[in-house]
Amino acid sequence: METLKFKPILKTVVWGGEKIAPYKGIETEQKHIGESWELSGVPGNESIVAEGPLAGRSIASLVKEYKGELVGKHVYGRTGDQFPLLIKFIDAHKDLSIQVHPDDALAVKRHGTNGKTEMWYVIDAEPGAHLYVGLKEAISPEEYEKRVADGSITDVLARYDVEPGDVFFLPAGRIHAICSGCFIAEIQQTSDITYRIFDYNRPGLDGKPRELHTELAKDAIDYKVYPTYKTDYTPLQNEEAVLAECPYFTTSLLDLTLPYAKDLSELDSFVVLMCLSGSGTLEVDGEEVSIGQGETVLIPASADDLCLVPDACMKVLLAHN
Repeated sequence: METLKFKPILKTVVWGGEKIAPYKGIETEQKHIGESWELSGVPGNESIVAEGPLAGRSIASLVKEYKGELVGKHVYGRTGDQFPLLIKFIDAHKDLSIQVHPDDALAVKRHGTNGKTEMWYVIDAEPGAHLYVGLKEAISPEEYEKRVADGSITDVLARYDVEPGDVFFLPAGRIHAICSGCFIAEIQQTSDITYRIFDYNRPGLDGKPRELHTELAKDAIDYKVYPTYKTDYTPLQNEEAVLAECPYFTTSLLDLTLPYAKDLSELDSFVVLMCLSGSGTLEVDGEEVSIGQGETVLIPASADDLCLVPDACMKVLLAHN
């Protein structure tokens, strides 16, 4: 199989900004784009191949046809015909709601779908930009309900001022919110289940208050307090810096000024590349594909090797199962 590029799915939302289109080099009249779903197997939002012999095919149809050749034998054995990751760019012009995602057990019980574990890589941040991640002090489920009702829930959340290169891992159950001025790459399980806890009493795009899921979230929250919620890693040049490892994905950062080669023959997984900045050439089993800022490429599990050759310098997120 060849490497694949997909048409982005652009999402207009109440908190969205105007950075995603120029970042990706897209001309569009669409406004308030908060998310670009780069690669999605979410039902009703399946990504479509943008070019090449498979242009027009959905990721869902490709997984169903090619199975382990596309996603990896062990991956297909676990997740079947559903592509297991959802890949996004996020532009928060305004604060996102305070929210939480259920784990697999709760999501299957309530919704018949996966839970959502995810991670964030901060691509850019305006002065004063921050995130909420996790609890900074212990609260009970009863206190949680009271704080949602009186609007003080953010008082017990850990707040982080952020800058480019910051990383946060968000296992299912961890309260969080992306706030104004953050531009982020997100890698997550394939799931669109979000419990909205608090939305600052603002109206949605239809002028009506957005639905809250206070009671559903109550049982999904991890109430444990952790020393820190920010991922500590050592930036490296011209080699992989591992950012996150969990049962759903492993993500690394490549900051390249020189060609970088990787043996894929024993991986038994697809590989997703998100180009965060710069440009270059991706060589996979002798096939060359250009890749530039804002582009996402899917390398099938059948590939044996890859080589990234930067034009000058480039930063790339690399994710696989």
